[in-house]
Amino acid sequence: MGLFDKLASAAAVRRDVVSAGGLVPFGVTVERILSPTEGIVAGRQVILGGTNNYLGLTFDHDCIEAGIAALRREGTGTTGSRMANGSYAGHLALERELAAFYGWPEAIVFSTGYLANLGMIGALTGPGDVLVIDSDCHASIYDGCKLSGAEVIRFRHNNAADLDRRLARLGERAHNALVIVEGIYSMLGDQAPLADIVAAKKRHGAMLMVDEAHSLGVLGEHGRGLCEAAGVMDGVDFVVGTFSKSLGGVGGFCVSPHPEFGLVRYTSRPYIFTASPSPATIASTRQALGHLRSRPQLRERLWHNVSRLHQGLTALGLPPAAAPSPVLAIARDSREQALADWQQLLDAGVYVNLMVPPATPGGISLLRCSISAAHSDAQIDHILAAFAALPGGRSAAPGQAALA
Repeated sequence: MGLFDKLASAAAVRRDVVSAGGLVPFGVTVERILSPTEGIVAGRQVILGGTNNYLGLTFDHDCIEAGIAALRREGTGTTGSRMANGSYAGHLALERELAAFYGWPEAIVFSTGYLANLGMIGALTGPGDVLVIDSDCHASIYDGCKLSGAEVIRFRHNNAADLDRRLARLGERAHNALVIVEGIYSMLGDQAPLADIVAAKKRHGAMLMVDEAHSLGVLGEHGRGLCEAAGVMDGVDFVVGTFSKSLGGVGGFCVSPHPEFGLVRYTSRPYIFTASPSPATIASTRQALGHLRSRPQLRERLWHNVSRLHQGLTALGLPPAAAPSPVLAIARDSREQALADWQQLLDAGVYVNLMVPPATPGGISLLRCSISAAHSDAQIDHILAAFAALPGGRSAAPGQAALA
């Protein structure tokens, strides 16, 4: 049993987070999906308030029909990697469309967003190079750093001055440094001070990768993410993203303005050795990207819902941990309180994400909402009414808190 000894701490965490209803909040089964915003969890119909389905495209008719057509035309899967037999015409078409969306010469599609980070970091850096990453970066970025073998330096979260100091200490080595930040951070929903970060990386001659997983389709005039919203597209070297949030599918990508970028295909292990996304997934993603480009009203509706919920939670005395974004995280006093609140919300017909240490920054416990363009005003009011009944919330009739 020696190999299992290291799992003892995981067993303790699991034991500590069994809710009053007997559920383990991590990996709760959604027994049936009814719509982008409703499902059956633990036998009850609930509003889905923790799905990252930002534009609500998972049930879009055009996306579904595109996937069905590809499934019938090309089968269930590619059964091979991009470097073997797994590059279909659809993969290349999606890459061209992504490149055109960003106005850059080339894009590379990966099988997941996680593998996009592993694949890019591992291909671009190695022993002798330096990775300078925001301390709150996603696990996939940390794992990519391990894969690369490069030296890893963390700077304080969203602190461009600390980044600048650490790059300055590297001296000439900064020219072999890759800085990595995120557009919207997935736990708290806060945004990187990207203009200052770009200024720092330019000052020291480093390169910059921005993970826009949670900001693609959310920020920017055209939905390109924080790089566009901050006006610094010309100062970013690589943008990594995922299809599993705003685009409602699964997969990942990277785009870059550099002409050498395409050589990553020949050195990225996750690209070379992982089966490529299925034709149906690629087809639905292409359709979703088209909607992102042609239907700005989806983004407008998303931000209407974000503002309504953020204002309502603040009026209830439960202010989210960051400025308005599609990720709204409410800090609780302890893991036990967060767990009890999570169960109470579920009993009230609202499913959100429970986030507890060690996954959270600063050791805090969170109730994490992620809002969709598909949520109705009535559903937002229902969510607010459920939060109003929590300890520390100020009770309000549905709608009152949202309009406060």
